Amino acid sequence: MTAEASVSAEPVLLDRLEAGVLTLTLNRPERLNALNAALTQALSAAVERAAADPGCRAVLITGAGRGFCAGADLVDRAVKPGAPRPDLGQSLDKGLNPIIRALRALPKPVVCAVNGAAAGAGANLALACDIVLAAKSAQFLQAFVRVGLIPDAGGTFHLPRLVGDARARALMMLGDPIGAEAAEASGMIWRAVDDEDLMGEAHIVAERLAAGATHALGLLKRALAASPGASLDAQLDLERDLQREAGFGDEFMEGVRAFLDKRPPDFQRKRGA
Repeated sequence: MTAEASVSAEPVLLDRLEAGVLTLTLNRPERLNALNAALTQALSAAVERAAADPGCRAVLITGAGRGFCAGADLVDRAVKPGAPRPDLGQSLDKGLNPIIRALRALPKPVVCAVNGAAAGAGANLALACDIVLAAKSAQFLQAFVRVGLIPDAGGTFHLPRLVGDARARALMMLGDPIGAEAAEASGMIWRAVDDEDLMGEAHIVAERLAAGATHALGLLKRALAASPGASLDAQLDLERDLQREAGFGDEFMEGVRAFLDKRPPDFQRKRGA
């Protein structure tokens, strides 16, 4: 891994692997990577960069230090007596909501390696990624009710779809933590792995995705995004349209050629190569 930015003061570190994986590391370890304005702005810029960079074929998000993300930094939310109260809705519109939308719409796969506590918006940031791995010592916590708030950052959308309504309601209303292995068993995340193996496993997954059919994976994300609110007829029509687009693409041509040649496909090949 060659670091493109290694200055410890940077709120998000960007590292590029030769395999085409852009690693984004939340970098406020002294605050368990709690989301303040600087970190949110840096993460938004990093996701935009991933979208615009043709050399980036997959994204890996993790946290520095002993936690993934403790959610919103409540130090920034403290209000002195008599001072105007913050408009949290406006903060979401300008901060986290565009990031969650960008991650879900990113036409490239996003892997999350949860290396420790993922609380509040930090938990829901992880759940917005395509494939989530977590260290077995990690915990997920919908902490919002503990401070008189509702889950945000897409939590009320993603969590019920991952674990079902009953589990989601209990996790959100009680605010109890759930460990990584229980999160895997409930379908909240894809895999819980031994702590020392987390980043190695996450890199293997991200590199595998980066070597895959990037355009097709982006189309797959579009189909999955539409699925929850679509009728069967509408989803069949969308699959038809996206499959048409995939079939006209270079990746399909290379996939068929590789199958006939009995070799692994090279989805980075150019047309006619």
